[in-house]
Amino acid sequence: MKTTIIKQTLLLATIYLFAASLQLGATAANTPGPDVITIHGTVKDATSNCTLEYVNISLAGTNKGTITNTNGIFTIKIIEDEINTPIEISHLGYKTKRVFPSQLTDESTIYLNPQPDLLDEITIKAIDARELVRNAINKSEENYSSDPSMLRGFYRETIRKRRKYINISEAVVEILKKPYSEDYHREMVTLKKGRKLLSTKEKDTLMIKFLGGPNLILYLDLLKNPDLMFSEENLFKYKFSLKEIVMIEDKPHFVVHFSPLAIMPYALHFGKLYIDKSNYALSRAEINVDMTDRNKVTRALLRKKPLGMRFKPESISYLVTYKQSGDKKMLSYIRSETEFKCDWKRKLFSTNYTIVSETVITGKSPVPQNKISHKNSFRDNFSLSEKAQAFYDKEYWEGYNIIAPEESLEKAVDRLVKNHQ
Repeated sequence: MKTTIIKQTLLLATIYLFAASLQLGATAANTPGPDVITIHGTVKDATSNCTLEYVNISLAGTNKGTITNTNGIFTIKIIEDEINTPIEISHLGYKTKRVFPSQLTDESTIYLNPQPDLLDEITIKAIDARELVRNAINKSEENYSSDPSMLRGFYRETIRKRRKYINISEAVVEILKKPYSEDYHREMVTLKKGRKLLSTKEKDTLMIKFLGGPNLILYLDLLKNPDLMFSEENLFKYKFSLKEIVMIEDKPHFVVHFSPLAIMPYALHFGKLYIDKSNYALSRAEINVDMTDRNKVTRALLRKKPLGMRFKPESISYLVTYKQSGDKKMLSYIRSETEFKCDWKRKLFSTNYTIVSETVITGKSPVPQNKISHKNSFRDNFSLSEKAQAFYDKEYWEGYNIIAPEESLEKAVDRLVKNHQ
């Protein structure tokens, strides 16, 4: 039982609350090659004209890519030799579109056409939803890479106090990914290049130390770490139901809804799993922590806080996506969002905090001979803001692919930089 609880709580990012001075650190920086072309754009729904967030943007036939931000904006960097390679734009419930870089002007708008849900009541009633999930887990070795690889990703972590950003950390990371026949324990993340920006205001010096950081991309790969939720033992702790069929990358997917069926000493989860109808590959998972018993969540989430402070978790959610890479699926994007309140005894109002961390995979290559060493890997008890350097160079990312900052984040960066200067 103790082992199971430990495995379950790994899905909750550990938080330390503490009063701290604002220290700056540094990491080494490597510069990509020259001849980089930067392409900007916005993705919208062709019918409603609404912007679309978390849309997958990738260079066809390669592992290079990024996603749109919450404003539907993307930035992708390619080299001159790739100018005639089409860019693929794909999103849940929309028809995949291909455009050539030469067709895109600065700040182009790309419209995706919605694809209707494929509701087949006869098919849905005849399928056991729990068995679908079991098949997705059992077929992971067939549907995902059987070779080790080195993934490159961009990681961003933000902390907001009410609506104001008080901590912004970003990094280019490299992830040593093992075959899907192995679990995640021998996988490692290293920081390639990172920066941070912290509020200098005294009232913001109550900081949140968000541990785990980029390592969340290891724990939240459900197919590498099924014990978190969907091991054979855990399958019977959940109720599964199949309610719809939707399109992802022009392929029909079963949408399996799940919710807690048992009462455990730790918090369980609810959400949706998107499973490819043709081969049972998991393409997307939307996960929420069950907040019915907030004491269970608090015990798993909070590790340290100042005396006299009260902590109340509000919501915890995760988004995990996989994309097609040749004849296999590969990890594409992971997002974690945690909302909670803090207040001090004898104070009338509490303060809302939101922590968002996200990693997008921007490239993939074979494992080099000088692969990541344990000495240089990111540890669970590290905070990215302790490892990153100052945040002032606008050209800092150069040729690296990143997640384009949303408008509110750009304004926050400008404001915080001015305060530092």
